[in-house]
Amino acid sequence: MKKTKNDFNKFSSREKTKQKAKRALLRMVEELNVGTAATKISFSEEAPHGKRRTQDITAEGIFSETSSGYGFVTVEGADRDIFIPESYTRGALDSDKVKISYRVYKDDRGEERTEGRILEIIEYGRKKLIGTVDSETVRIHKRRIERLFVIPDDGKIKKRIYLRDAFGADRGDKVIVRLIRGESYTYSLEAEVLDNLGDTFSKEANYAAILAECGIETEFTKEELLLASKSAGLPLTAEGRVVRDEVIFTIDSASAKDLDDAVSVKKLSTGWELGVHIADVSLYVPEKSALDRLVMARGNSVYFTDKVIPMLPESLSNGACSLSPDTEKYTLSAIMTLDESGAIISTRVEPSIIKSRIKGVYSEINSIFDGTADEQVNSKYRDLLPTLNEMRSLYEVLAKKSSLRGALELDSPEAEILLGSDGAPTAIIRRERGVSERLIEQFMLTANEGVATLLREAGIPCVYRVHEAPPEDKLSAFISYAHNLGFDTSYISHDKCSSGDLGALLAEAKSRGVCEALSYSCLRAMARAEYSDQPLGHYGLAIKNYCHFTSPIRRLSDLATHRIIRAVLIDGKSAERYRSYAKRAAAAATEGETRAVNAERRIENLYKVIYMSGRIGEEFSATVSSVASFGLFAMPENTCEGLIPISTLDADYFYDERTVSLRSATGNIRVGDKIRVRLEEADILRGKLRYSLIGGESK
Repeated sequence: MKKTKNDFNKFSSREKTKQKAKRALLRMVEELNVGTAATKISFSEEAPHGKRRTQDITAEGIFSETSSGYGFVTVEGADRDIFIPESYTRGALDSDKVKISYRVYKDDRGEERTEGRILEIIEYGRKKLIGTVDSETVRIHKRRIERLFVIPDDGKIKKRIYLRDAFGADRGDKVIVRLIRGESYTYSLEAEVLDNLGDTFSKEANYAAILAECGIETEFTKEELLLASKSAGLPLTAEGRVVRDEVIFTIDSASAKDLDDAVSVKKLSTGWELGVHIADVSLYVPEKSALDRLVMARGNSVYFTDKVIPMLPESLSNGACSLSPDTEKYTLSAIMTLDESGAIISTRVEPSIIKSRIKGVYSEINSIFDGTADEQVNSKYRDLLPTLNEMRSLYEVLAKKSSLRGALELDSPEAEILLGSDGAPTAIIRRERGVSERLIEQFMLTANEGVATLLREAGIPCVYRVHEAPPEDKLSAFISYAHNLGFDTSYISHDKCSSGDLGALLAEAKSRGVCEALSYSCLRAMARAEYSDQPLGHYGLAIKNYCHFTSPIRRLSDLATHRIIRAVLIDGKSAERYRSYAKRAAAAATEGETRAVNAERRIENLYKVIYMSGRIGEEFSATVSSVASFGLFAMPENTCEGLIPISTLDADYFYDERTVSLRSATGNIRVGDKIRVRLEEADILRGKLRYSLIGGESK
């Protein structure tokens, strides 16, 4: 994937071309003598178009920069963000805390607008940046010298950043720089290189840049490694524990090494006894130790295509705490008694020792369930078949219960990226979830609900997993979107919409073959799930009490709940002592999850763009996944979504908001349409794909 000098020249010239086009546009607007509010508003004593303005207001807030140069300041308590024209940003960068002066005025339609100027940068928000080194030749005292500067990866930052010290970095290198910001607040900034990540077009450099930008720590300190190794040597003793001897085993992917959950099922005359046995990780992570601080700082393990960055050192995550087969392990067992409908009658949590019978593998168990297993697989699971069949029966009951209570099932495609021996992606396919994956999901959901209910009813602190109802404005926009696609939404209330109502809508979309598109839009309307010390419920799952209990090797939230259970429920310590801990752990877990999810998505997208960069000019069958005023997004079967700009279409299309489609005199393009596309560009630096439409639009 080595890039030539011409490739980099093409990349480097993009910013110059954009700036040149922008200047030309402004000149044209001025010559035509029309308003320039959409491009650049002059901050003067007179309001735009002569409208009267209010007196100046002084305030402080956070500056958000746009790719066009202008920005907005968010002021706490204000009804709206304050618009800042490009010429009055005073050199502020995205996330700076600033002091501004602004006015409110009414535009030609009588609508209130704001416009302001930055008076002072109070606090710098960005101290580091990631970008690509470029150079320019300048004349100083009749001498021509080359100056190095950085083009930021973040397209919102348009200011030129000159390198005061490159520390050996050269043109075409991707670097992490420390910003040097003085009192002049000019459009030019200086920086010094902190780390050279290598060729800006390489997978390795972009991979490292994403990790750095998302704040993902990849190494452990010596103290953390030594303490983990010492904890991993903790000898097992049955004192104070239930030694469980029923059929218990793990079910996970073939490559998984951090096996933190095992399951057991027993049929009762009135229902079932479901056992979910979780690695007793809190026992190995001493409270207020270096490992405890490590967990609080990381919050999550991070899973990528080619590697895992664990929350805990491998001596624990893949060793002492992993429920490997034929080995006794410390666990906390959640034992739920369920009735014939799958309802939880009772839950108890007890310290235990288990020995997993085998390492169950999703694909193997799926082949047993669908009758395609070979003799080797059948032999491996022969003694477990009665238990597997009972598990499947319970799963079907739990799945029906989940559907009846209104849990949302969003049909979002997941990618499985296959790598070659050199680490480069060789294929991307859709990941299919079989019965065994859904079975484990339902068992874990049941355990999480049972434990959360147990702790809440006992008045014991807990790190709850919460998901609030969608914000009314986003919900209304989604309902209107579905209505414009032709769905009956008359039964859905915009202010009191249940997850069951949305589930019914998604079920209809599935029958019409557009469930993925509607699921994606529904997901964007949802509030973000997070962690809290308060039992706020889970809207998407339609569960009143819910926490994360089942993955303490890889999630702080689960480990914190384990610690509280052990301290209060088992050791009898004061519940009040752990209320502030639950609150701190919930905040840290939410922050860690946000970092991990962001990094995982960006790395996956990087692999997709790298894979598709070798397929420029190829044609694909695709589905229209989204439509906007600037074009449409195409989703091929391999999930590598990309944009088809409206300017490249072969007719004069316009965006019809009412029908959520692009319309022209010859036809229209809607979400869910099957189309044929050609890949035109794979931009590794921006992580974007661009297609062209070559046929198949609906008429």
